Amino acid sequence: MDTADIEVFLTLAEELHFRRTAERLRVTQPRVSRVVAALERQTGGKLFERTSREVRLTPVGALLRDRLQPAYTQLQAAFDEARLAARGTAGELRIGFTLTTQGPVLTRLAAEFEAGHRGCRTALCEVDIHDPYGALRRGEIDVLVNWLAVDESDLTSGPAIEYRQRMLAVGISHPLAERRTVHAEELADYETAGVLASLPAALQDAIMPARTPSGRPILRTHVGSAHDLVTQIVSCRAVHPTMAGILLLRRDDIAMIPIEDLPPLPLGLIWRTSHENARIRALAASATSITGRLHARRGESTR
Repeated sequence: MDTADIEVFLTLAEELHFRRTAERLRVTQPRVSRVVAALERQTGGKLFERTSREVRLTPVGALLRDRLQPAYTQLQAAFDEARLAARGTAGELRIGFTLTTQGPVLTRLAAEFEAGHRGCRTALCEVDIHDPYGALRRGEIDVLVNWLAVDESDLTSGPAIEYRQRMLAVGISHPLAERRTVHAEELADYETAGVLASLPAALQDAIMPARTPSGRPILRTHVGSAHDLVTQIVSCRAVHPTMAGILLLRRDDIAMIPIEDLPPLPLGLIWRTSHENARIRALAASATSITGRLHARRGESTR
């Protein structure tokens, strides 16, 4: 069994869908089927139950997945470490961000990392807000700066670089526009909109909760683009739960109101677990140093 076959098996065990597995790995569906058939011959038992409606792991398949995943992660990390050791830590680190996660803290992180690691340089790359993890999985970036609400088996959540206050964006003629604060319970009284239909559920729920703290359902709708979202807000057809500091929403016709009872959302580093290396760990250390100093300054200012 080679590492490519292991990757096919583990990806199928996660996706439970042959087409999506093939698309994610950029191989053909017959290639996925051949790998599964070969592994079943090696193990002597079926690894997946496949019907016209679903694909499920068998008990044998689940056992193989649980044993292979940590070994595969360690193997990938070992090769990454060896490659880095061979050429040193110098080189480029590609840091991805989305339309809503750019800002001064990201620029400061990149500058501090370069200053502390001679020979290292960063490249800041905007990625698709609708599919923030796609660029990571395709190897187009090394680290993603995004909201730390990750429930993906192949991704690692690193340190936070900032904690953003929860805000409600409304048009300036909206009934809530003159309020100093709003409560999360009030979100159930209005239609909420966001550019989130394609996001993973954990990330979507963190940004736009499905229910209020008491359990009342919140009506969530999705729009096709950032321009459509702004139009919905400005026209007062919907409100938008978001975070402070979003450049897209800094407009004279949009009011930003703090949401009192939702905790701040952490913004931080995310990377593929199997691709963690010394350079990524060095960036994480820089991020931890920055947030540590910010917390220390805030503590001093409150004394």
